[in-house]
Amino acid sequence: MTIFTEKQRDALTELINIGFARTAASLSELTGDRVLLEAPMVSIHPIAELSSKLATFVKGEVATVQQIFHGPVSGNALLLLNYDGAVMLSDLVCPEESPRSDRLDASGAEVLTEVGNILLNACLSVFGNLLEIQISFSVPRLYLEALDGLLHSLVIGKEEMRYAMVVYTAFRLRENAVTGYMVMVLGVVSLEKLLQSVDDWADIAVENVAQNSA
Repeated sequence: MTIFTEKQRDALTELINIGFARTAASLSELTGDRVLLEAPMVSIHPIAELSSKLATFVKGEVATVQQIFHGPVSGNALLLLNYDGAVMLSDLVCPEESPRSDRLDASGAEVLTEVGNILLNACLSVFGNLLEIQISFSVPRLYLEALDGLLHSLVIGKEEMRYAMVVYTAFRLRENAVTGYMVMVLGVVSLEKLLQSVDDWADIAVENVAQNSA
């Protein structure tokens, strides 16, 4: 299973749009400014192809907020940013904390971890609620390392992850844009369960539309 159907892609995009709307509202409350999140683009790749997929856009050291989740669907959720973008995002969220610099200090790392926590929790909670699957979350962690090192470490327990669902988006605050990726890394069984749940949700959504228009 290396691809998904157009129906599944459309349904996943809609689910993530719902999660991002909640995320933007939470970030706006945190920053006191309107936050825009660009419409997401979703794709699924074997984990072996993830490095080449992301390397075109993410170079050098990366800042990653990671959150392991468990349930019928288990895996590792990541907010992935270029290092410069991570510094910019933390400065935009809390500009009064310290003068702008080109490195993440302890305060900036804490801010970035909280932003990642808000984004990942909002999206995963939407998945859990709408797909009616129970998901529990670990405490989010921030990692600063090269992309290859990050990808080699994506393991849940002793089960090697096989697939990655990549969600491309951009944050816009105060006319500044920071490009980032949300990545969900899943095993084969979890990916199959996720896509089946997405199919079921899409079928129910179509039925509800038909009933409401009748």
